[in-house]
Amino acid sequence: MKSFQFSTTKSIISESGSIQRLAEICSAQGITRPYIITDGGIVACGLLATLEAVFKGSELMIDCYTKVVADPSEAIVIDAVKGAKTHNADGIIGFGGGSSMDTAKLVALLANTDQSLADVYGIDQAKGERLPLILIPTTAGTGSEVTQIAIVTTGESTKAGVVAPQLLPDVALLDAELTLGLPFHVTAATGIDAMVHAIEAYTSAHKKNPYSDLLAKQALKLLSQNIEVACSDGTNVDARQGMLLGACMAGQAFANSPVAAVHALAYPLGGRFHIPHGLSNSLVLPHVMRFNAKAAAALYAELAPHISAGIDMSQDAEKISMELIAYLEGLIKRLELPATLREMNISKDQLEGLADDAMLQTRLLINNPKDVTRKDALAIYKAAF
Repeated sequence: MKSFQFSTTKSIISESGSIQRLAEICSAQGITRPYIITDGGIVACGLLATLEAVFKGSELMIDCYTKVVADPSEAIVIDAVKGAKTHNADGIIGFGGGSSMDTAKLVALLANTDQSLADVYGIDQAKGERLPLILIPTTAGTGSEVTQIAIVTTGESTKAGVVAPQLLPDVALLDAELTLGLPFHVTAATGIDAMVHAIEAYTSAHKKNPYSDLLAKQALKLLSQNIEVACSDGTNVDARQGMLLGACMAGQAFANSPVAAVHALAYPLGGRFHIPHGLSNSLVLPHVMRFNAKAAAALYAELAPHISAGIDMSQDAEKISMELIAYLEGLIKRLELPATLREMNISKDQLEGLADDAMLQTRLLINNPKDVTRKDALAIYKAAF
């Protein structure tokens, strides 16, 4: 057996209604002046008011930063750090989707050290300890609450990552009641995103290990069993809790067995055209899987029964893989997600630029079960067109 290291969040609370215990959880972490990092959408839908109400009657002094946007820029991170310092925060709460949680991770680190954001880009560049950190996802997709990664937009179409163990929070709080108002299309796209995390973690060429494998399989079981129910009946608490736990498990899997070409080809779609990350993954998923099919056939076949009970497992691995891909394409269609780049107003002459950008994602491409050349990337985009 190969040697491996597995790291994850210190404490995970999966409980509907657990947000009501947040003040108590803060106190247990030694937090008296929490600084909440979130976005305008959370404010508009009333979720921030729900969170703030939890602190009424407590002695905790809260303040909030609500300016996070999708794919947060360096300026937003720096502004949020300034706000945390002004509040004299002794703990950070990330509340929202992946962008809010990623921002919160960086604020917890940078508000407690002398390093700048530029200093910590890359792998293990962060020095010192962060502030106590609690992450509360309001979508079931990114798994950011259990990953040691934060992504920042650095230019018009470029992003950079911070990878450091300090970014793993002290507590991840999974409360389905916070996701009950999530729109159909957001539930669908973030759910597919989580499934991609599990699929790519299971087939990763580097750091694949028994723990990540177990988590990826269980994540896919939970996600595939609950995604259509969660989309069609957004008030189903059990389905929503299943989605949150599945996304969390998928996050744990890919945090330790990293994602690959689906993400490498999805990032340029977000960078160039500002397509939400989950939808970007969904658009290229079947085509990358088809490209990988021969190299990853045995692994796809192992995942198939965890995703769909309707696949004939008596066939050879390549045929099972093709049925699995067809099932996922059908799922994407049933979830009413766009299936082609054309639907996203991307023109054919823009595919060359996408291929160029995808080849810059070397930290992801090296994890793919099959080598990806620029010619391959362009062919995948053309298949998705």
